[in-house]
Amino acid sequence: MLRSTMLAGVALVAAATTAMGFDIKVQTPDTAFTGKLHPDIIGISSDDDAAKAGGVYESYLKDFPNAKPQAKQQKFGNTDTVYVSEMTFNVPAATEHGAESMQAHFTSPASGNFAYYITRDLGFAKDKQPTQRDMIQLVIDKYGKPTAIGDGRLYYFYKKGKIVSVKQKYTPDSAVAALNQPINPKAAVALNDSNGRGSCVAVLKHIQAETDRSLDRLESEAKSANCDGLLDVTLSPGNAADRVAKAVFTLADLKRIASAAKIDAVARAAAKSGNSKTSTANAPRL
Repeated sequence: MLRSTMLAGVALVAAATTAMGFDIKVQTPDTAFTGKLHPDIIGISSDDDAAKAGGVYESYLKDFPNAKPQAKQQKFGNTDTVYVSEMTFNVPAATEHGAESMQAHFTSPASGNFAYYITRDLGFAKDKQPTQRDMIQLVIDKYGKPTAIGDGRLYYFYKKGKIVSVKQKYTPDSAVAALNQPINPKAAVALNDSNGRGSCVAVLKHIQAETDRSLDRLESEAKSANCDGLLDVTLSPGNAADRVAKAVFTLADLKRIASAAKIDAVARAAAKSGNSKTSTANAPRL
C-alpha cells in the first residue's frame, strides 16, 4: 500500500522504522560506488538513506517557495513497518528559471532505506539556456571524463570501482560534435559482455522507460547489466542549435538494486512466516 505525504515530519519514518510484532534486522546492500567515486545529484547519492535525502530536498527547495517535497510511504510486506519508498519535488517554470523535477527511490528498511535510483529533470529559461559546450564542461567538472558521448548524452558506466573506459578521448569541440551524433559503434560494442549481451546503454534506456521503478521491477535489468552502476546526462536541444533547453540526470546503483532486492526478499519471507524475530538494536531512539 502506497500513500503520499508532505516530506516535513517524516524523518523518523524515513529512517529504519520498527514494526509491530516483527523487528527488522538491517543489512547494508552492496554498492557500485566505492573509494572516491560517489556521484550525486544535488548532493544525493546511493550512499544516502531517505532521512538524509529528505534534508537535502528541503535545503535545496528553500530558494523555491512554491515547491514542496513529497514523500511516498509504503508498508514493508505484511508488517506494520512504514517507510519512505520515493521522494519527489516539482518546481514550476518561472521567469528566472525553467521547470524542474526530481525523483529518488529507496530500498526498504531491511536493506537500509538507501537511494538506488535518482533522476532530475532540469529545465532552463529561454533566455538563459547554456551552450552545449558549457554544459558538457560543467558535467565533466562534476563527474569526471565520461565513458562515452553520443545520442545527446554523456554516459558514465561504473565497474569494479572505476568509470568504464572504451578509449574515447574528447576535446571541447569533438565532445560537442559527438553529442549530436549517434554513439560510436565501437564504444557501444565495447560496453557489451563477452557474449555480446548486457549493454549498459540498453539497460539505461530500459529502466528510464519504466514507470514502475521498484526494486522487484528493476532487479532483472540490474542483474543483466555489464556494469555495476551508471550515470547519464541527457541534453535536449534549445532555441538555437548550440543551446540546451533541458538536462536530465539519471543515477542508478545497479549493484545495490540487485543486492537490496535479495535482502528484502529474505526479510519479507521471514516477516511472513513470523519465525525470525530479531533484536530491536537498530530501532531509532525516540
